[in-house]
Order: sequence, then C-alpha cells, then structure tokens
Amino acid sequence: MAQSIELPMSLRIFNTLSRVPEVLTPIEPGHVRMYVCGMTVYDYCHLGHARAMVSFDVVQRWLKASGLRVTYVRNVTDIDDKIIKRALDNGETIRSLTDRMVQALHEDADALGIERPTHEPRAMDYVPQMLDVIAKLEAKGLAYRAEGGDVNYAVRKFEGYGKLSGKSLDELRAGERVAVLGDKQDPLDFVLWKSAKATEPDEAKWASPYGSGRPGWHIECSAMSCALLGEHFDIHGGGADLQFPHHENEIAQSEGANGQPLANVWMHNGFVRVDNEKMSKSLGNFFTIREILAKFDAETVRFFILRAHYRSPLNYSDAHLDDARNALKRLYTALNLVAPDAAVLAQPLNWASPFAQRFKAAMDEDFGTPEAVAVLFELAGEVNKTRSGGLAALLQQLGGCLGLLQGKPQDFLQAGAGLDEAAIAQKIAERAAAKAAKNFALADQIRQDLLAQGIVLKDSAAGTTWEAAA
Repeated sequence: MAQSIELPMSLRIFNTLSRVPEVLTPIEPGHVRMYVCGMTVYDYCHLGHARAMVSFDVVQRWLKASGLRVTYVRNVTDIDDKIIKRALDNGETIRSLTDRMVQALHEDADALGIERPTHEPRAMDYVPQMLDVIAKLEAKGLAYRAEGGDVNYAVRKFEGYGKLSGKSLDELRAGERVAVLGDKQDPLDFVLWKSAKATEPDEAKWASPYGSGRPGWHIECSAMSCALLGEHFDIHGGGADLQFPHHENEIAQSEGANGQPLANVWMHNGFVRVDNEKMSKSLGNFFTIREILAKFDAETVRFFILRAHYRSPLNYSDAHLDDARNALKRLYTALNLVAPDAAVLAQPLNWASPFAQRFKAAMDEDFGTPEAVAVLFELAGEVNKTRSGGLAALLQQLGGCLGLLQGKPQDFLQAGAGLDEAAIAQKIAERAAAKAAKNFALADQIRQDLLAQGIVLKDSAAGTTWEAAA
C-alpha cells in the first residue's frame, strides 16, 4: 500500500472550464468529491468506456495516494430512448435489460482492475430528485411547460451558457441542425421532462406535477451528482464527447437551480480512434471490451490505455496492443529476475527515492501517466543492473499506483506463450545461419523479433548471448 504523500498538494489538473492547468484545492480540506458520467446500459461496454473508466480510476487512485479521502460517484444511465427501444426489441423489461448490462459492466471493469466507485447511482432511483431540480428551475423562470406537455430549459435565460464548450449563443444558433419545434421557444432549448405519448403505451413513465413522462438525459446527472456530493463539488469528469451538450447543459441546470458553481474542475478524457479512424459502428471498427479481452489480457489493455495521456487521442490497433504487451513483459521480466524484497513491500512506499519523486512529479502534472510509465522502465533497468530486491519492491509499489504489476511475474510471462531457452537458442542458430549466408535482412529481423518478445541479443568474439530486456 502506497504511503500518503504529505500535503500541501502540488497536483495540477487541466481544467476544461478555465482551459489552463490549476492546482487542486479541495473545497473540504483533505476530501475530494468527484462525479464522472458513466455508461448508458443498453449494450456491452466498448473501448471508449474502458478508456474513461481506466482514466478516472487512475485519478481516484492517485488522489488517495496523495493523502486525500475520495468520494467518487460514477452513475449508471438506465432511463434512455435506446434502452427503451432495446428492451422492447428484446421482449424484456427495462429493468431486466439494465440489470444484465450493469452486471456485464462490473465484470469488464473488474477484469481491467478498476476499483469500484464509492457510489454508483442508477437514474431510475433518482426521479424525485430530478423533479425537485425541475421545480426550482421553473420557479426561477429557467424552465417552461410546452404545449405538447414537455418541460424545456430556456437556454437564453441562463447567462453563462456556453462557458464550458467555449461557444457563444450566436455561434450555437448559427450552427443549429434542427428547426424550431412547435413546443420550443428556441431551438437551443432542451428537454427536462418528456411527456408520455398516448401513441406509445409501453414506454417507461413516471407520475409528476407535469403529467406522466420521463426525465431528459441531462437532468439525470444534475440530480444524482448534487444528491450524493452536494450542490458544489471538486471534480466533474467524462469523455470529451460529453463536453457539449451534456456537460454544458448540466452546468446550466445545476447552477441555474442552485445559484453556485457545480464543479470547480472539469476533466475530459480524449477520443478513441481505431487504425487512425474514429471508432464507430458504421465504419465496422467498433470493439467491445469483451471482444478485446478475447484477444489480449486485461492488464495489457490497461497498460495500453495508460501509456497515452488521458486527454490525448488513443489510437487502437492490434499492433499497438502487441507492442503494449511486449513492453509490459519487460517490466514483469525485471520482477521475475529479482524478487521484490518482502520487508520493503510491507512498509509504506518510500517517496524520498529519486525514482518515486520523478514518478510523483509526473503524476502531479495532470496525471502524466506516460512520464510515470517511463520512470517504471528506468527503475526496471536499474533492477536488472543492480539485482536490488528493494528497487524491485519499489517498482511493484509504484506500478500499484497505476493498477499495474500486482500479479505474479511468472504467470504474466508464461501466459503469452513466450520463448523458452531452447526456442531462443534455435532463433540464435537461425540468425547465425542467416548471417553466414549474408542474409543480413533476415538476421536483423530475427534480432528484432526476439527484442519484441523481451530478449536482447549480445554479439561478441565468443559468440552470441542473450538476456531479458531492461
């Protein structure tokens, strides 16, 4: 278990709202309250969900390692048009569908080493709180009842609309994609409460002062976050695709109703691309977590995600996953070569170590996992050189801050059907034959293939020897 880092905090987080990195200063000293938009559970989680879950899992882990208490809320959206349609298509109840998908979500998250959030609210359980927020907005003139029975938010009456996305109302108006509907005063207005349609008797609906219906998507997160974290909390996170309109609308609803900032820091993880193309079902490059885990082990997938900074685009390909596994093998090879000192592991992590200090500096700069991972490789190289069990223990402890390197090294190394000594000797012989035949391209290819599997060849007058890569 990592030792808590002494305050004051030096952690800086890029705030999407201010567009600059800011030092995290918890509203309540020593306690961070964080809300992250979770999944809409009508199907299995995909790679984009995996990235968001892993990214904010690392945020939670590092906040705790930094000596902070964390209340982490990640919601489940179980009221949604797609859910209703899928349940009807399947001939099952909404609850049956969403219960199955939540169970699958937990299985995928557990496989990826993602710690459970403190609270995982489901939208269906918070409809009364949603109605309370709508009532506040109506009382303040920010919501109105439309002729068709819906309740809409009056966007132009909220002074700060557009501050998260950086778009002015005029820009949004110019870029609108739909005409003004008969029950909207302005095309920018969005629905808070959807009136039940007489033509759709099987749709999900709840009784309300506005008549039978169901909440709009945006109001769900406003109600759940404020109910569990208070009307003003520290961090709100989610994928970059949620920045507009979802998070923009959350701000309008919550701040309009409560008269204070919803969150001090807004964090957004980057998009996922597949072979440099945007991931989408229409392009046929859409992958669920389960499909990926059928080909690659879960720790490799987690490591692949963490090698990129959470705000940068993440480009998925089988080649990148293969490369991630080979890189992770180098770290496990060091731990297999030198057993971590059990006495050191039993003690709090030594943050005074130069390696630990560089790791901390990387993580304190907007959760810089690429730089932190680079420190792990430096440390693994030192373990290989010095054969120090204490450094091996430090490697394992620092890896634990990222949710990595906690398994048995031999299990990880053997799982990939790696080369045994006889197979390595055979490859060395094939390379020698290629060199004798002046087929230097083949000889170089054999060297590179071995290196990709964590084997470094060393040529000398006495012959060729090998060792595990640092």
